[in-house]
This record gives sequence, C-alpha cells and structure tokens, in this order.
Amino acid sequence: MQYEFTKDFLTGIDFIDKEHAHLFDLANETYDLLHDELVTDKYDRIIDLIEELRDYTKTHFADEEEFMEAIDFKKLWTEKHQHITFVKKLEDIDTQKLDDHQDAYILDFLAKWLTGHIQGVDRQIGEAVRAMGKDDRAKADAKAAEMLATVSF
Repeated sequence: MQYEFTKDFLTGIDFIDKEHAHLFDLANETYDLLHDELVTDKYDRIIDLIEELRDYTKTHFADEEEFMEAIDFKKLWTEKHQHITFVKKLEDIDTQKLDDHQDAYILDFLAKWLTGHIQGVDRQIGEAVRAMGKDDRAKADAKAAEMLATVSF
C-alpha cells in the first residue's frame, strides 16, 4: 500500500502542503524500494533514503515552526515537541533492525507519522489561520506566500 497524499492531508497553507507532499514522495520512494523484488541489496539505498528523509524533515519542521511563530500559533510548543521526537526516532533507527526487518519497521513508522501528525496537529495550523480576523489573516497569507517562494526539494 503506497502513501497517497489526498485532500485529507491538506492544511490549506500551500507551502506546508507542498512540503508534506514531498514527504509522501520520499515515503513512496522508500515503499517502492522495499517492494522491488529485483533489487536484492537494498540496505545502502534505505540508509540514504532515511538520511534524506531526516534532512528534509528538519528543513520542513524549521519552516513550519517559523510560520507558527509568525502567526502566534497556540500549539507551537506541542508541535515542536512532536517534531523533536520524530527527528530523534529517525536518528535512533537501529540499522541492524533495518537489515533484518526492513519492510515492517520503516513502513509502519512512516505510515503512523504521515497520517497521525499531519492529520492531527498540522491541520490545526490551517484551521487557526482560517479563524483569524481579516488583518491577521492577510499577514499570515503574506508570510505563507513568502515561505512558498523558498520551498525546494
């Protein structure tokens, strides 16, 4: 089962949604590799994908946190804590465990994060922006547009 970036994952904030879509792309690339029966030695590429995911996740989290600070998001510290926890899990992945149980370990980890975190707290960022008054909403939209211009993969 691949990871499908559907409207259920949209926050309504373009730069966050584009970055989330890229996280899905990385998860799908991992899924494809793990299920490619023609590739016998996947270990090195899996390690590379985990490093890419970790590096990109740090960039995404920094962007998201910058935006949340700019809009005075009330759950900023909860979000930061979840971000720190996720990065720590990525950094603590036991590479021996990957070698022995690649499919279940990585795919379960990615699926829980993508669905749980994005559909949970991240969607609340968009809800907070939509609930703002006109002037604050305009400032949030301007900040989101500014950040969208810097999104890169």
